[in-house]
Amino acid sequence: MAVARVQSRVRMPKPPMILKPVRPGTVVSLTDRDARRPPALHDRDALKQALAHEVEALGHLQERLFAGKQHAVLVVLQGRDASGKDGTIKNVFDGCNPLGCRISSFGVPTELERSHDFLWRIHAAVPPRGYIGIFNRSHYEDVLAVRVRKLAPAKVWKARFDQINAFERMLTMNGVTILKFFLHVSREEQKERFIDRLEDPEENWKFRAGDLDDRRMWGAYTKAYQEAIWRCSTAWAPWYVVPADSKTVRNYLVTEVMTRTLKGLRLRFPRVGRKVMALKAKIV
Repeated sequence: MAVARVQSRVRMPKPPMILKPVRPGTVVSLTDRDARRPPALHDRDALKQALAHEVEALGHLQERLFAGKQHAVLVVLQGRDASGKDGTIKNVFDGCNPLGCRISSFGVPTELERSHDFLWRIHAAVPPRGYIGIFNRSHYEDVLAVRVRKLAPAKVWKARFDQINAFERMLTMNGVTILKFFLHVSREEQKERFIDRLEDPEENWKFRAGDLDDRRMWGAYTKAYQEAIWRCSTAWAPWYVVPADSKTVRNYLVTEVMTRTLKGLRLRFPRVGRKVMALKAKIV
């Protein structure tokens, strides 16, 4: 009966929009127009309500994931500076138990990390079964920033596409469900967020001069993201392009994909054996 009550409490209306994965081998459009609010999500009040339902549902699904210890879920968040990776983590997983989530952020590799292959530090952060792992940036920086900033020869980073696909395939064959989100923000929206960030004393510490260097290489990053997505959106580890100029739209679409995917795993609470249940009589 308790499970039935939980399920009825999070029963949701039909989603106003479903974000589809990028089909393997498809070159996606990443124009400023693609970052805007989709027409299907123009009703802001309805969208906020739908987001609240999805966040609650994700929390209940995560409880089953954590209890069952049969699956792991890896969420990869990529996007330009100010695309909202931190905000996505804060809002999408607001209803989840922090004990069942592991967040990893990947910056410039340390000397130790550089002495290993580029996937070494990534593999160490892959979540165990029962957990949701969230990557704020990821192994894809090694075919994005490394490419655009010319930190390695082309023959090096080009070979990494196949290595990434093989790595992700191996993870999925061992119980890890992978969801990859590119948070697509327009050039104008990024400008406004940079200005807002600098004017906010609680946010301006996040700004760095290198953000402007990356902004000047907008076109080069666009090409790098497009190739990374079309080469590495696979049946086992799909990419989703999220229009992220609207924070609510961004949060809703990511959460809806998460809940839809976890429902597909058919998660169940473990069954308690008779011997354990018999202990109830001994509780005094």
